[in-house]
Amino acid sequence: MKKVVLIPDSFKGTISSTKICEIIESSIKKHFPQCEVNSIPVADGGEGSVDCFLTALGGEKVYVTVKNPYFEDMTSFFGLIDNGNTAVIEMAACAGLPLVEDRKNPMKTTTFGVGQLILAAASRGVKKIIVGLGGSCTNDGGCGAASAVGIKFFNDKGEEFIPTGGTLKDIAKIDMSEKNKALKDVEIITMCDIDNPMYGPTGAAHVFAPQKGADHQMVLALDEGLKHLSEIIKKDLNMDLSEIPGAGAAGAMGAGMIAFFNSKLQMGIETVLDTVNFDSVIADADMVFTGEGKIDNQSLRGKVVIGVAKRAKLKKVPVIAIVGGADEGIDTAYDLGITSIFTINRLPQDFSISRHKSVENMIFAVDNILRFIKNVKQ
Repeated sequence: MKKVVLIPDSFKGTISSTKICEIIESSIKKHFPQCEVNSIPVADGGEGSVDCFLTALGGEKVYVTVKNPYFEDMTSFFGLIDNGNTAVIEMAACAGLPLVEDRKNPMKTTTFGVGQLILAAASRGVKKIIVGLGGSCTNDGGCGAASAVGIKFFNDKGEEFIPTGGTLKDIAKIDMSEKNKALKDVEIITMCDIDNPMYGPTGAAHVFAPQKGADHQMVLALDEGLKHLSEIIKKDLNMDLSEIPGAGAAGAMGAGMIAFFNSKLQMGIETVLDTVNFDSVIADADMVFTGEGKIDNQSLRGKVVIGVAKRAKLKKVPVIAIVGGADEGIDTAYDLGITSIFTINRLPQDFSISRHKSVENMIFAVDNILRFIKNVKQ
């Protein structure tokens, strides 16, 4: 092999995508010393997304003081890539669940800091901003982020306020007229890997708020708030977001990105592949290695492995998927471009045990795959 491209997702809770790239590259260099290895670690838009882009493309990490989920000052960051023309933001960097520790309460948390990051990036003169949704502690429909860039929210008394999940119901009017001009010509792409609607039984509050600290009554109140926000957006901004897939992502931040930032929602892997010029990178590659913690029916809906496979199939480049586990009923993956699937777990062990052996199991699996390839090629 002369050139190989590595583009794995992380194995959630066990191995980062960067570590997986390191393991595979080390083994390739052992068996194919002259092989060129291109590593593109992938994150889904949540924590680690900025570092993955910087690892793959180089660039600069910019630190900024913004508000945390409770409007307290914190140091956050965004990435600059493409010679400073593109910024990458992960909302988890200032609105992530770990930041609230034992103060989980999606009625009170805000995405205000995310808006500050977007504005800070735009003020650097970037032409494009990529915003990754995921891992949030919020349920404010992106109203906090909107407030940070100059969009105003008023109650029925004409008083301006910054809505949180618990006060969405109080919004009577949205005024976009003072939105910061720095955003005017900036293209904003939102990485979003779920298709939940803004509200309802499969919406942001019902599906995701419980893990953010909401009890049953709180979930109902949050859902009603999002429904009300949707109605105000329809009235004042002339947008119907009620059935848009992905609008419910990250406490309905997906809806907010569309309504307040004129952003389009895009599968995370498609954003990554476009940004790293994947089609060009693999044009002369002998093989692509990808993978994820478990390949199942959900994977087939366009997550990392299948997104990679579809692009590679068009270039007729073989794709090996290395996974933690493989579910039944995934034969379609082969039609979509996967050449072969290998699982790393060597013994029938419970995940609570095997997760601690993921690195050594990965090393073993990759080494054996490459031994086989080397002998077949000889």
